[in-house]
Parts: sequence; structure tokens; C-alpha cells
Amino acid sequence: MDTLTLTEAAALHIKDMMKENEEEGAFLRVAIKGGGCSGLSYGMGFAHEIEEGDTELEQHGIKMLIDKDSAPALKGTVIDYKQSLMGGGFTIDNPNAIASCGCGSSFRTAANAGKPEEC
Repeated sequence: MDTLTLTEAAALHIKDMMKENEEEGAFLRVAIKGGGCSGLSYGMGFAHEIEEGDTELEQHGIKMLIDKDSAPALKGTVIDYKQSLMGGGFTIDNPNAIASCGCGSSFRTAANAGKPEEC
């Protein structure tokens, strides 16, 4: 099982974002950090350097980096992009999440409770 799966719809939206922000050629860094109402939250951003311990993946033309601390909690995760009448947004389906909260960007795993905060 891959650490992380990026759907084609998500990759197309990320490519558009890279173009708008003049970040073509950058990596997409996907990470988890402490916080959110369930203890952990997702982070995505553009990066230009590979750091020690990073896992490098490429899917649909997007080069991604995952740090070694985030990799276990992201194993099997699928990042998609959904368009709706209320606008669009990334969806993250993480099979490791045992609890999440209404904001949709916070979770915890059996092995990592994180640092819960107010939503």
C-alpha cells in the first residue's frame, strides 16, 4: 500500500494552484501536525528542498514529499478534490483516523493522539 494516493482531480487542481502561485516545479509537501479538535491536523504546501528523512513520491505529474514523522499516520490516505455548488475543496480519506471532528481537517490515530485544541 502506498503511503499516499493523490487522485487525478486533486493533481489537476494542484497544478493550477502551482501555476497561479508561480510554483511550477515545486514539491507538494504533505504533513500532519499537532492541533485541531481531535489532536492532529493536515498540512499541505509547496516546498523547494528535500529534507533528511523525506519520502519522495510522484503521482499524476505532482512530486510530493512526506516527512518521516508524518508517513505512518498518512499510510493509505487518499487526497481528492471535489467540486460542488458551494465551491470546491480537497478531501482527505485517511484509513488510520479513529476519530475526527466536524471541521474535517482534524483527526487522531490509534498510535498518535496529537494535541487536541478547540475547533
